[in-house]
Amino acid sequence: MTTNETLLKRRTNAVPRGVRNAFPVFPQRAVNAEIWDVEGKRYIDFASGIAVLNVGHSHPRVRAAVAQQMESYQHLGFQVTPYEPYIELAERLNKLAPGRGKKKTIFLSTGAEAVENAVKIARTHTGRPGVITFTGGFHGRTLLTLAMTGKVIPYKVGFGPLPGEVFHLPFPSAYHGITEKDSFHSLENLFKSDLEPARVAAIVIEPVQGEGGFNVAPFGFLRRLRALCDDHGIVLVADEIQSGFGRTGKFFGIEHSGVVPDMMTVAKSLAGGMPLSGVIGKAEIMDAPAPGGLGGTYGGNPVACAAALAVLDIIKDEKLLERSAAIGRLLSRRFKAMAKKPAGKCIGDIRGLGAMTAIELVKDRKSRRPAPELANAVTQRALQNGLMLLGCGVYGNVLRILAPLTISDNTLNEGLDILEKTLQQAAKKL
Repeated sequence: MTTNETLLKRRTNAVPRGVRNAFPVFPQRAVNAEIWDVEGKRYIDFASGIAVLNVGHSHPRVRAAVAQQMESYQHLGFQVTPYEPYIELAERLNKLAPGRGKKKTIFLSTGAEAVENAVKIARTHTGRPGVITFTGGFHGRTLLTLAMTGKVIPYKVGFGPLPGEVFHLPFPSAYHGITEKDSFHSLENLFKSDLEPARVAAIVIEPVQGEGGFNVAPFGFLRRLRALCDDHGIVLVADEIQSGFGRTGKFFGIEHSGVVPDMMTVAKSLAGGMPLSGVIGKAEIMDAPAPGGLGGTYGGNPVACAAALAVLDIIKDEKLLERSAAIGRLLSRRFKAMAKKPAGKCIGDIRGLGAMTAIELVKDRKSRRPAPELANAVTQRALQNGLMLLGCGVYGNVLRILAPLTISDNTLNEGLDILEKTLQQAAKKL
């Protein structure tokens, strides 16, 4: 019989240790928000492949779209011969993206690839080198996106030197004592000490930080960034890789603020588990690179584009934006109730937008000292109890909910019951 243990031994022998696995579990099948491993144990999935499965595991419409496309062709290379699924998907995303002006979209394979191409496009458009990002931000694992990422462990350790002309500002977070004024003061200091505005190509920000801890960018702050970028000819890029496609209750997280970015990077839930990413932006900016300057062998693969077209239909037909908002209300209500109980005194903050909601665990609410040991204990014990749950945050003390938006209330509440029980168990052990 194949077991998790035997497969883990094979994995250890065949795969480098630098590729981390959150859990020593090998799935055999997965449907919607549930996973069964090779030993037959069932898990409720609050991870969704790290925010990839907003429409759930094995959605029949995604599977049908993939199968139908495979009957025609599975790969051509868009740079060799263009094909309709790529064009149709670009057209639909251009219409969905905020703002009234003309837009264009390029497709790639990974989120990091999308971010790198957004920087390439911004630099070509402006003729400038500088890129500004934020502490706690996560933009990928390539060398350029590592430089842009605002978290050292485990992402940057041993990989330097990293590309230059990348600068970090403190991400505004009231809970962590960083105000919007603090962030803008740091920006002013940056302009005076290291980088004049005329050398800045782009400011890249996540409307809701993913890996950084589900910190929501204040809407007023985003509006001030938009005005500053307009004043100085800087390209504003919204990294929607984790917050896009309904996760926050809007199609894109930036929409909550009313701000229209110049470009957006997308990936993860775009194609229901198929590898696909993209950059959506204002046409005059997107057209800056010369022919041949953008692309990639697998970028916009027709099978992945077919899956993404099905995902867009599912989000609309199954009203997943409304569902995300409802999930967010349920999560907030449950977490507030947990926080009032003795075992919930470690919950320092509840935050997020829509279904993109998290709790921050602290040693005590007065000092707000991070409790990463407790967060790790909860995720590991939750697995034993049948729940897959991921941590995040600069200190690793945030528990994030990334359940599929198609999850039923019964399954969602079952998972939250497990989380509450696990929190009680883990708190007693530490």
